[in-house]
Amino acid sequence: MPNSPIGGQAPHPTLDTVDLVDLSLRNAGNTYPAPVLEERDTDPWALPQLKDTGQSWKELSVASRLRRVVISLLQACGLLGSLYFFICSLDTLSSAFQLLGSKVAGDIFKDNVVLSNPVAGLVIGVLVTVLVQSSSTSSSIVVSMVASQLLTVQASVPVIMGVNVGTSITSTLVSMAQSGERNEFRRAFSGSAVHGIFNWLTVLILLPLESMAAVLEWLSELALGTAGLQPRVQAPDILKVLTQPLTHLIVQLDTGVIVGSATGKATNSSIIKQWCSAGGQMTQGNSSGCGAFGPCAERNSSAAADRLRCGHLFAGTALTDAAVGCILLAGSLLVLCTCLVLVVKLLNSVLRGRVAQAVRTVVNADFPFPFGWLSGYLAILVGAGLTFVLQSSSVFTAAIVPLMGVGVISLDRAYPLLLGSNIGTTTTALLAALASPADMMLSAVQVALIHFFFNLAGILLWYLVPAMRLPIPLAKHFGDLTARYRWVAVAYLLLSFLLLPLAAFGLSLAGSTVLASVGGSLVGLVLLVVLINVLQRHRQAWLPHRLRSWAWLPLWLHSLEPWDRLVMRCCPCRACSPAEATDKDAHCYENPEVLASQQL
Repeated sequence: MPNSPIGGQAPHPTLDTVDLVDLSLRNAGNTYPAPVLEERDTDPWALPQLKDTGQSWKELSVASRLRRVVISLLQACGLLGSLYFFICSLDTLSSAFQLLGSKVAGDIFKDNVVLSNPVAGLVIGVLVTVLVQSSSTSSSIVVSMVASQLLTVQASVPVIMGVNVGTSITSTLVSMAQSGERNEFRRAFSGSAVHGIFNWLTVLILLPLESMAAVLEWLSELALGTAGLQPRVQAPDILKVLTQPLTHLIVQLDTGVIVGSATGKATNSSIIKQWCSAGGQMTQGNSSGCGAFGPCAERNSSAAADRLRCGHLFAGTALTDAAVGCILLAGSLLVLCTCLVLVVKLLNSVLRGRVAQAVRTVVNADFPFPFGWLSGYLAILVGAGLTFVLQSSSVFTAAIVPLMGVGVISLDRAYPLLLGSNIGTTTTALLAALASPADMMLSAVQVALIHFFFNLAGILLWYLVPAMRLPIPLAKHFGDLTARYRWVAVAYLLLSFLLLPLAAFGLSLAGSTVLASVGGSLVGLVLLVVLINVLQRHRQAWLPHRLRSWAWLPLWLHSLEPWDRLVMRCCPCRACSPAEATDKDAHCYENPEVLASQQL
């Protein structure tokens, strides 16, 4: 007689049971391809071992060695070139979204009554950053409105939080390029998700606290009172110096028009720059609105004779901003996806054998005991420094995600790097605020300090204590889910950055009472479901017999299988199909004969 399972837990189906399922599938004439079960003892989050099948250096002849050196140089040049065009395509993509959404973004920021609602301000910050694909532009609008006394510092705090959340959409879009290979997509999407989860969890804690006690506003005022400010400190501009020679040949935008649209000072609806100075520097030639961090040039200034028509591709075009934005969006997405595919292929080609092992060892190395805990904090400093040098958190996070996909950086090491990137982008904004005009400097610095303290508080909450690093297991759960159902990544993207923010914004317009009642009920329901799931996994005896499983609910309420079949029926896609073992596992657990032989 077989032994009964210990603790009343249901045993996993044995290999014999699965073989019987295979036999029943074949006897039933099923047309499913023969699936292959994954090995249960294999950790899907372990970094893959990339084997170098080529000959060693000592075994090669002189000609073969020379050929290998030339190929390595070409691969390095191709990788650097792909990264360069990838960064340029990100800049052009940001310009495309600004052309498509700048007018809407400016109109949204005009409504100061709506911005007085903290939840509405948070949602507006998310939506505007998603629209313009630039946290710097969104922050500039907020700083300019605060400096012009159109927005109070207290009302700007939720907007800054939303800007911080919205900027993580770039890494999520980048992870989609690796959806062709299941394990790569698992790692890449988890890397993008851990950034967004960290920002959302920080918002859930700090937004209510800020609404009740205004902690971030008080800290920024205290820091302003104790720090000696030195205005006109210019922030480094290394990345733009490298990319502007190419991107300025494609299009040049007047971001002052976006700010002017929000402050009501815009005189021209187009943000495509038409006039540049004779020295090649851009001037505020399209409107009389001033930029967020620099002086504005008068439309009819004495230096008008020194201005020349800009030499970019769309200078003097008769097309509307929306038409130019659509053209740039299509072109930049094409170049972006192409460069990402090339980067992944080249990384897989370059990072092999000993080279891959050396890179992984350096990036994922830990200090010897008992100082191993310092490794994560060093990674935070490295992420902050690199983001400060690049002056773009989007570029840094978008570069981390493909490296995670190919297995060079682990999720545990990428997490502190991304947290450091959040800190690095705030220091850049702080230096930019110090370079602003004297009448705007204090407000600009205070908004930048609020952004800094927000990210610092997030690190203290979700990294300082190892047990509180909840974004890592949550991101792994999302990674496993999207590896099995690819369409979940698209659903996450739409829900997190579009549908849920729009729903929250609509509820906020209906009034604080409606928002509190509906939002509070939904949040309470989600927390209750999470608590029951945790108890079902770890303390089943504490629950009533009815709640020890979700089997009494309809299948579509506790399983993604019906939704997956619906998605596959509407949009059949081989890359989006579930894992190969899914058909066998689902048949095993849904077959009444198999279920009757197992303890549930």
